Amino acid sequence: MEQYTMLLLNSTSSEDLLGNSSSDPGLDNVEQVLVPILDSLILVLGVSGHTIVIVILCKRWKRGVGRIGQSPQNSVMGMGTDILLLALSVSDLLLLSMLPFHTAAIAMQHWPFGDFMCRLLGFLGSACSSTSIFTLATLAVCRYLTVVKPARAYSLLTTRRVSVAAILVWVPACCLAVPQLVFRSVGTPQKALDGLACFAFQTHRDQLIYGLSHFFVAFFLPLVTIAVAYGSIYMFLWRSRHAGRAPQVERYQSKVTQTSAMLVLAFTLCWLPSYGMTLALLADKGTGATGASPRYGPFAVFARFMATSSTVMNPILYVLMSEKFRQDLLRLFKRDGQRDTVNSATRNMEYPVCPRAPSTARKSRHLQQTNKIFIFERGITSHSSLHISRIV
Repeated sequence: MEQYTMLLLNSTSSEDLLGNSSSDPGLDNVEQVLVPILDSLILVLGVSGHTIVIVILCKRWKRGVGRIGQSPQNSVMGMGTDILLLALSVSDLLLLSMLPFHTAAIAMQHWPFGDFMCRLLGFLGSACSSTSIFTLATLAVCRYLTVVKPARAYSLLTTRRVSVAAILVWVPACCLAVPQLVFRSVGTPQKALDGLACFAFQTHRDQLIYGLSHFFVAFFLPLVTIAVAYGSIYMFLWRSRHAGRAPQVERYQSKVTQTSAMLVLAFTLCWLPSYGMTLALLADKGTGATGASPRYGPFAVFARFMATSSTVMNPILYVLMSEKFRQDLLRLFKRDGQRDTVNSATRNMEYPVCPRAPSTARKSRHLQQTNKIFIFERGITSHSSLHISRIV
């Protein structure tokens, strides 16, 4: 069978190619056994993880977490963050729904689903994967506005506008996926005349143009955007700590930095092998759309696994990095009789009760003003840290 042409160029399995034209039959046998096992593990973890994330976000929306006990600013921007996280989980679930088709094709060593499914899965895979990356970049920009420019974020990051943004990111993603719908076809690889394969492009030139365009738009630019956004957040918090603007900044700085680094690192590590493999194939004229080079076989399997694993990374990072998500997860699996206790403890921890005012009217007014300042200051800093941690 053909090599992994355009390896995972558009999605975590959308460009699966069907097998390998390796001259080593043992490698083909390993792929036929290993790939379905790995894909099954990823499918189970991904579907269960994102389903839990969606349930938690919907319950959070229903009970109004972020509105009770918080300022309106935190409520509005918190719901906006939840919308983007929900959109990210939905796009990853759509990607996972396509995984069984490509797994079956690799296990069977040919494409059994026809020309229509070849085009449709290529289009949807490219669109969903690009949407996931664009959504991550949108989250990074929202985080920058929330932390660095909270007043502007309050006016911009309304629930309605963030919802529109979550929908609009599909427009460039679908435009980038149109060539998959137009140029994909089912054909016979040059080196495996006994089966059919789902091809992206028939010529190396077309494959090169599309591959480089996709790499730049759906990998390089989002990565730069994320790095710049979180780098700016770190610099702002570092300057704020030294300027003494808020007592909470120093406490949150290390957590924000760690969260930002983990997000960028996970994103890069999952996709870099796949895009590195893609660029290597594009640079080799001997690996055109219907040609293949067997020397990439083992690394192609690894790169595919890493890219596909990106669909399960977000729920794992939510659990590891977000205390709020862990609380919601515990609340989700607690029995009904225990939920009230957990909710009460969570509210007391997140929204401490202000001390009782003195009896004199003058001290009372002074204390109220002090509390307002404290709540506003804490709202900005804790909100920033909370939602930065919630992104992962």
